[in-house]
Amino acid sequence: MSSLTSLVHLNLSFNKLVGRIPLGNQLQTLNDASIYKGNSRLCGSPLSTKCLGDETSNGPTFSDEDGDDTERLWFIVRIGLGFVVGFWSVCGTLLAKKSWRYWYFSFCDDIKNRIALIIVLEIVHLTRKFGLENN
Repeated sequence: MSSLTSLVHLNLSFNKLVGRIPLGNQLQTLNDASIYKGNSRLCGSPLSTKCLGDETSNGPTFSDEDGDDTERLWFIVRIGLGFVVGFWSVCGTLLAKKSWRYWYFSFCDDIKNRIALIIVLEIVHLTRKFGLENN
């Protein structure tokens, strides 16, 4: 029912429905709480009855427990180790293998030359198009 897309009117009054009102395409546009009248065990939006497990939050909460500091430390250590391993996997290989290093820098030079050529050709094209050539 929550995936309906062309719902115009709905009345579920006095049907002994129980549980959370599902979130969906059109059900959220029906903000009239009277369509759920007589179903005292329904909860969720648009009703004022909150469901179990729903907590009103005024934003994220932070606690200064000892576990948080340890988790933060291990997170930083993992990020650092990941960077070191990734960096030396690439740069160490380029330092150790002369043929790969030669290929990599030749590739970078080739890409740089292609980009420079494209830029120059575009400038020439635009100057011809707008008649900005100095004769």
